[in-house]
Amino acid sequence: MFIDETEITVSSGRGGDGVVSFRREKFVPRGGPDGGDGGRGGDVVLRANPNVNTLAGIQHGRHYRAGAGRAGGGSNKSGLAGEPLLIEVPVGTLVRDAERGHVLRDLDRPGLELTVVQGGAGGRGNRHFAHATNQTPRQATSGRPAETRRLRLELRLVADVGIVGLPNAGKSTFLSRVSAARPKVADYPFTTLEPVLGLVELGDDGLLLADIPGLVAGASQGVGLGSRFLRHIQRTRVLLHLVDACAGAEQVVADWRTVRQELAASGLDLDRRPCVLALSRTDAAPDSAALAASLSAAAGQPVLQLSAHTGHGVGEVLTALQAEIAKLGVGGKTGPPPASKQQAGD
Repeated sequence: MFIDETEITVSSGRGGDGVVSFRREKFVPRGGPDGGDGGRGGDVVLRANPNVNTLAGIQHGRHYRAGAGRAGGGSNKSGLAGEPLLIEVPVGTLVRDAERGHVLRDLDRPGLELTVVQGGAGGRGNRHFAHATNQTPRQATSGRPAETRRLRLELRLVADVGIVGLPNAGKSTFLSRVSAARPKVADYPFTTLEPVLGLVELGDDGLLLADIPGLVAGASQGVGLGSRFLRHIQRTRVLLHLVDACAGAEQVVADWRTVRQELAASGLDLDRRPCVLALSRTDAAPDSAALAASLSAAAGQPVLQLSAHTGHGVGEVLTALQAEIAKLGVGGKTGPPPASKQQAGD
């Protein structure tokens, strides 16, 4: 199941207590203090994992806890540190403080880490309190308490290409043709109810494509869950706008305008994103050349012809997408940058 929003509570580990202890050995009747320090509590860390595609594995409302530090011991032995807790999230996860609403970090690259709560410091053993006038201190400190925080996680897919269009425009069929992704394909609207990712290998490079569920009129106001779908388009570099050639001469232009209007109304500047425009399902439309010319005149840009069913035009579309990405000065295939860590502030 694809989940793109969830809320969880996280708690770090409590620090272990320092102890009061004195050296007791044969022939050393009055040994000094040797109480060890408590271990530090474990942190809770979120890490962006490119192999995780959904927040479904993170249970909504669950309380996640790191391990507590152990108490110190005699002979100056420090307690063991608590086990940290690592939570793997998809690349593109926006981490918010659920109570205050502000963004802690955008985990938009593979390997990025965010420490959301820090483990409590361990307490100090009595050996730290010995001095000239008190050589047998019976004082130790407790470990620092755990930190607790409620988080809201919001997933915004990261992809090279976002495939957009009205429901049943052939987006899922195209993705299944060019990649190993197997979205549900059927001849009725809203077959795709959640974004689907597919990787297209092109020689030494590749394209990561996101099949965005169909947009309808009013999507920017939430019609058909459109506002949630538009959010995922925000992280794509280039758009592939598919228009169904079977709609007819007048309707193809109207369908194109409907999607463009919703992209513009999103407030995310999606209508300014580089876009490859293609007529899909041209194998079922004998006048596809005339339709493409009509749509090109209305859109003011070239229109490619595509049939994912027969494979006609698939290579040309992929080449056009590669060219648009090259203009942006980024590689077609996204590789993980060096991992970095960050600690969440208040």
